[in-house]
This record gives sequence, C-alpha cells and structure tokens, in this order.
Amino acid sequence: MPSVTDILKTMEYGPAPEASGEVMEWLKERKSFGHFINGAFVKPSKSFATANPATGETLAKAAQGTASDVGAAVKAARAALPGWSKHTGHERAKWLYAIARHIQKRERFLAVLETLDNGKPIRESRDIDVPLVARHFYHHAGWAEMLEDEFPGTKPVGVCGQIIPWNFPLLMLAWKVAPALAAGNTVVLKPAEYTPLTALAFAEICAEIGLPKGVVNIVTGGGETGAALVASAVDKIAFTGSTEVGRAIRKATAGTGKKLTLELGGKSPFIVFADADIDGAVEGVVDAIWFNQGQVCCAGSRILVQESVAGAFQKRLMARLAKLRVGDPLDKSTDVGAIVDPVQLRAIRDLVARGEAEGAVLHQSETQLPPKGCFFAPGFFTNVAPANIVSEVEIFGPVATLTTFRTPDEAVELANNTRYGLAASIWSENVNLALDIASKVKAGVIWVNSTNIFDAGAGFGGYRESGFGREGGREGMREYLSEPSRRAKPEAEPGRLDAAPVPGLPSKGGAPIDRTAKMYIGGAQKRPDSGYSYAVVAKGHEIGLAGLGNRKDIRNAVEAAHKAGGWGKATGHNRAQVLYYIAENLSARQAEFTRRLKDAGVTKAADEVDASIRRAFYYAAQADKFDGAVHATKSAHVTLAMPEAFGVMGIACPDDAPLLGFLSLVLPTIAMGNRVVAIPASSMPLAATDLYQVFDTSDLPDGVVNIVTGAKDELAKTLAAHDDVAAMWYCGGPEGAKMTEAESAGNLKVTWTFPNHDWHGANGQGRDFLLRATQVKNIWVPYGE
Repeated sequence: MPSVTDILKTMEYGPAPEASGEVMEWLKERKSFGHFINGAFVKPSKSFATANPATGETLAKAAQGTASDVGAAVKAARAALPGWSKHTGHERAKWLYAIARHIQKRERFLAVLETLDNGKPIRESRDIDVPLVARHFYHHAGWAEMLEDEFPGTKPVGVCGQIIPWNFPLLMLAWKVAPALAAGNTVVLKPAEYTPLTALAFAEICAEIGLPKGVVNIVTGGGETGAALVASAVDKIAFTGSTEVGRAIRKATAGTGKKLTLELGGKSPFIVFADADIDGAVEGVVDAIWFNQGQVCCAGSRILVQESVAGAFQKRLMARLAKLRVGDPLDKSTDVGAIVDPVQLRAIRDLVARGEAEGAVLHQSETQLPPKGCFFAPGFFTNVAPANIVSEVEIFGPVATLTTFRTPDEAVELANNTRYGLAASIWSENVNLALDIASKVKAGVIWVNSTNIFDAGAGFGGYRESGFGREGGREGMREYLSEPSRRAKPEAEPGRLDAAPVPGLPSKGGAPIDRTAKMYIGGAQKRPDSGYSYAVVAKGHEIGLAGLGNRKDIRNAVEAAHKAGGWGKATGHNRAQVLYYIAENLSARQAEFTRRLKDAGVTKAADEVDASIRRAFYYAAQADKFDGAVHATKSAHVTLAMPEAFGVMGIACPDDAPLLGFLSLVLPTIAMGNRVVAIPASSMPLAATDLYQVFDTSDLPDGVVNIVTGAKDELAKTLAAHDDVAAMWYCGGPEGAKMTEAESAGNLKVTWTFPNHDWHGANGQGRDFLLRATQVKNIWVPYGE
C-alpha cells in the first residue's frame, strides 16, 4: 500500500468504490419483475435479462410486454382517470410531494441502481440525476397546487402513453410522469429495454406511498411493446428517443387525435470564440460530450473553435482528455463509465471507423480500458469534412468533432448546418456577441458559458428534426393540458375544381368584365404554373376565375417566403404597425369587400368584414405584447424563455368565412414574425385574393404573405411534405388532418389540425393561436457572481 508521501508526490487517485450491497440484495430478492399494472406487479409470462454494462453480469429479469399487457395497463389507467382528475390540485400536489420525499429518502439506493443498470458514473447518478428527479416532482407538486390559477379553463389530456430512453432512465421518467400527474392525467410508461430497473423501483415507491391504483402503470419490453403503446387507446404519446423512431410515431399517430410530444436526436454545436475563457470552455467540453459517455441527446458533439485560438484550445483539450479516468462506474473517481449495451458499443465503433475511413483524424484517450464490459475511450475528431458521416450523424458516444471558423457569421452557418436543432453552447466573454449568436442559432436550448444544465423550472426541447413540444417549466405543463374543444361547424363543399369551361353557367349580373384572380407570390400577382384556372361559383352563378395551383406554385411561394426573412427580425411594434395598416386599408374598402362577400354567397357579409377589421386590430395589439418569461432555475443563472417564430409556415384555410377565416389564421402567424404560404377557401377564394391590394398598400414586405389558390388538400399535401416549411396549420376534415400529419413526418414539422368552427365567436381568436405560431427557445445566461 502506498504511503501518504508517495500519494502526495504522484497525486494519483486511489480506489473509492461505492457500496452496492443493499441494491444487490434487493435485486436478489426479486430476481424477476412483472409489469406494474393497477397498483400491483403482475406475474410475467415471458421475460428478458437486464445486465450491468460494466461487467456483463445479469442483474435481474423483466417482463416482455405484449399488446395484451399494454391493453391491460391502458384499461387500468382509463379506469383511474375520472377519480384522479377530479382530485383538487392540492390533493394531487400532496401525492407528488410524497413521491419527491420518498425519492429523496432513497437517493443513494436509486443512484446505485441506476449506475448498475445504465453504466454511468456514480457521481453523475448521485449528484445530478437523482436530485433532479426529486426536483421535478417537487416542482410539479407546485404546478398541481397552482393549476386552476395558472391554466384556467384547461383540462387533463387523459391517459398518457410515455416511452423513455436508456440514457437517463429515472430522470426521463420524472420529466414525463411528474407533469402528467400534476395536470390530472394517468400514465402508462414504457422504460427502455436496456434500463428498466429504476422505473420498477419507482413503481414500488408509488405502491409504498399508496398512490391510487391505475394512476401510474409501467410496462417493460422492447420496441414491439412501445409500438403497441403507440397504437393503443391513449390520448397522448410522449416519446424521447431517436429521430427515426420519432418519425415512425408521427406517422402512426397521424389522424388519431392523439396529442404528441417528441424529444429526439441532436448534433449540437459547442461554439468557442477567441475571447472565451479557454480553460472554462475546455472543461465545458468534458461536460458537453464526455458526460454520461456522450450518450446525451443534447451533447455538444460539434466543437466549433475560432481559428485564432484553435491551436491553443486543442492543446489544452488533449491535456484534459489525457486526465480522464475511464473505468468502474461505481468508483467515485471515475469520469467516464460504461456504454449501455454491446449493441450501442458496436454502433459507436462502426461510426468512428467510418469517420476515420472518410479522412477524419481521431484523437483518443490512451487510458487503459477495463478488460471486460462495454467501454470506449473518449476522444474527438479533427480534419473533418462537412460531408463526413461523423459531421452529420449522431454518434451517441464519447466522441466529438472539432472544426474551426473565422467569423461569427461563419460560426452561425456551421452551427445551423444540421437537420437537428436541440441545443447549443456558446462561449464568449462578450455578452453582446454571445446573445447575438444565441438569437441566430436554430436550437431550442442555448447555454452561454455553460453546457448541459437542466432544471424542472425551464422547458427543454428542440427545433426541426430534434422534435417538438417542451418538457419542464410552464411550457412542459401545457403539453399535458387540453384547451376547451372548438365546436365543429360544417364547411362548404368545394366540389370539383374543373379547369374546363362550364357551358350554361351564367355570370353574376349579366356580362361583366372578366375577373380572374392570380396567385400572390413574393408581393406580385403570378399566373398559375399549370396555366389553368377554375370557375368560382356562388348561388349557381360564376363570379370569377381563380388559378389552379400546383406543386411548382407552392415551391415558388416557399422560396419567396424564405427571402422575406427580415420580417422576423422586425420589432413587435413594427409588425403591429403593418397589421394596423391592414385594418385601416380594409376599413377604407369595407363596402367593396361586403359587396363581394355577398356575391360569394356569404349571408352575414357586413359582419364578416367588420370582424376581420377587429381581428387585425387584435393581433396588431398582440404583436408587441406576447412575450416570454424569465424562469427561476439554478443559482448564478437567469433562464430566458423566448418565443420565436417558426420561420415559414403553411396554412390551409377552411371552406367557410372566406375573408375572416383566412385572416384569423394568417394574422396571428405574421404578428409573431412568421412568413406564410396560405391556401384560401377553395370554393370561395376571391375574398382572399382581393386582399392583394390591401397588403400592397399596407407596407407588408414582399413574401410575408403568399397566396396559392386551388384544391386545398392537394396543395396542403405538398406544403406538409415540404422540407423548407417549419410548421403547418390545417383547418378541415379528418382525412385532410390525417394526411397533413402523416406528410409532416419528413422533416418533423409542427402541425396543428382542427375542424372548421364559428370564426365570429370567441374561439376565432386568442392566445392559443399565438402559442401555436411560436416555439420557445430557453437561453441560459450567467447571472451574478
């Protein structure tokens, strides 16, 4: 045994093992776990083994869930829903508080169990994961208590199906279960096949505190079990996992009416500017990519360093890499533990080998790996081409890429050169520069001079193919609540949009001068690419012709909308001014629009024009007042929740209220800074096309509003499938809604589908439209000493 003098000379770490006897005894007593359904564990019919990734030794067996098991769990959750949702918020708060307290009392037990099952270092499960689990249940006990005051008029979604990953098993459970219970929902949760044990221990905690039967149900199993849960009679699916599986879930839930949140993959940039604290940034890399063996969806896996400091940064990063300790996850001195499973280890090795084969240079820790278990030495790539697979694909292991940039604009371009948009980390001592870059990077979470900081009080979630919806904070609570449903109203039947002449169809008022409405694209009237128009008919009379739009018209409109990006940078006041001008110019032509709506067969034409003017005033008023929040999270930080425009949105309007319905959907989106491609009512598009001159005289920039007339569902399908459209609203029947949601899976755009309703009533406008026209970016900024 070395002496104290020898230790002080070498400063080597000695062994510091965490005792696991209590946990191993608990596993030995149980041996095999069944599903937790209706407050009790059921005897498993078929089981699978779960192993310690650091040793390969089997820890226990868990039940392999079937569709029948999922059905039983959903049935139990459904039966428990009325009682649980009728509890007062205070009653539910007491249950969540009890869960939080019991988790705290068993923090060490849960931390050791998590490390054994997952392979993460005990320091991470003990000091980060489990305390955050308790924090989430405490935080959401507060939301349960405040629910009626903070979310008036809302109701629980119902039975929630929740599918969680293996990288943060217990923490992901807390992220999903806590808000669901606080809102009055019941839950069927499927933990990851590799790491079911802390979820099953949580089930015992639920039983221990006497949580009402059926409120929480846990069904274990593999991908087939998850697919059965997605297909079951639940009201919501919340999924955290890969983008590929998330895309399949989006398609599977299309048209079902199930609420959906997806927290998916990432390829997050870690941007280091020349004026950054280099030592701090190097330590940030440790937390960004080598934390949890790099098995983190928001890992800072793309390190971007300003060219002037890249040499010094890489030298210090190599020195820090050499000091990382890889080994027994239960040793309190271990920095990097075990990869979760041999399957994942092979995937990491394969991607790293492909990256090297494509020309990247791997710099890897030379630490001695344990002789058995799923271990991979941490490292990073240099000389990485943008097309190299490791630049594009999520490795989900302890390996990053390091590339350089010269200017802030180049840094932004590189950061956004990905299909993902989950998180980003920005390092600079210049607060102006850091916040400027934060506003330009397309990601749902931004950390300034920090990384991988989480708290229950702040929302977490991504942009683009990193998914949609938020978990945590006020935004996360909203995902588990439903607004009062709008009463559906029948639409007009558009009929066949025939490009051929219609003999015998009289024109309104005899022989008027021909009236053919064109498309409105990029601020100019454009003929349809097809060269075809169709007759617009009202009360048996032809009242004009409208262009029959096609895919190319949609493409041109989307391109025009992207060129109008300056609209999103305008202040809320400037956007409000334009909306007020729209109201002013519409008011000046009120008699003309009233007459034309009467010609189109609208019975309350004057009321519709008047309501349209009021709607423009309403959203002009909201343009500079719909703002974000400052979340109370960690000490020494302020977390800004900033609502941001999606960018380019598609809108399919109802075949009803041709002026009011159109403006009720277009105005809230542009008030928030979006640009839109709108499909007006197919049966009566002329009210929308008559707005061309109103827009032109209201200082609305070219390309902010683009109008493509024609067959709604055909054009909506093209918009929903378009990869350069970030969000899509569809107002119409169930088949069109299903089509829109299914086609949106390509780039996982956010969709809102809903039936036509009374646009004159209270449901015709409101904050809900503004919430759905924005996505929240949470920016973590250092605050205080």
